[in-house]
Amino acid sequence: MHILVLGVVLMTAWTGFAEAQADATPIKMVVLGDSLSAGLGLSATAAFPERLEKTLESKGIAVDIVNAGVSGDTSSGGRDRLDWSVPDGTRAVILELGANDALRGTDPAVTRSALSDILARLKGRGIAVLLCGMIAPPNYGSDYSARFNAIYPDLAKSFGVPLYPFFLEGVAGDAKLNQADGMHPTAEGVDVIVKNILPTVQAFLGTLSGQRS
Repeated sequence: MHILVLGVVLMTAWTGFAEAQADATPIKMVVLGDSLSAGLGLSATAAFPERLEKTLESKGIAVDIVNAGVSGDTSSGGRDRLDWSVPDGTRAVILELGANDALRGTDPAVTRSALSDILARLKGRGIAVLLCGMIAPPNYGSDYSARFNAIYPDLAKSFGVPLYPFFLEGVAGDAKLNQADGMHPTAEGVDVIVKNILPTVQAFLGTLSGQRS
């Protein structure tokens, strides 16, 4: 009898949990980025936002992710299009900008200012942000790299937002995971990015909704 009662209790609890997940309103999230997150050279379903959404949903986390990546965009460009790229109702943003700044040798002070403005404006709207870091290529010298690379941890600390240190972690420099240009991830490369960033994203979303893996 006790085993039967326990079984009924467990089944009821599981049914309630499943129904709560099914009825959960998806978290509206925007990936504000450049070609790295937009999926340049890939099908729409292979791009980072789409692959991340599918992976999160497989973990029981309801999300609705918008791909707001624009190929060639800089941090200043992202700031200029912020209001229409991140619509009302958005609860979270993954901010992935700066790679093109570094490739062009943009003054790190300009990049820092643009990203700071984006973070301040999103904070003012009550939108949570996960900041993705970028690392400068070595061709502009160690001083430039040091100034550029410091932007992301500095801003994460200043604004109190979580930081994923390097968006291309595990992919950059690996010819098997990059397209012919050596810079943009293949579909397999995107899957590696998603796998590596997933724990950080789960923790980030967990602070918003209580949904955890």
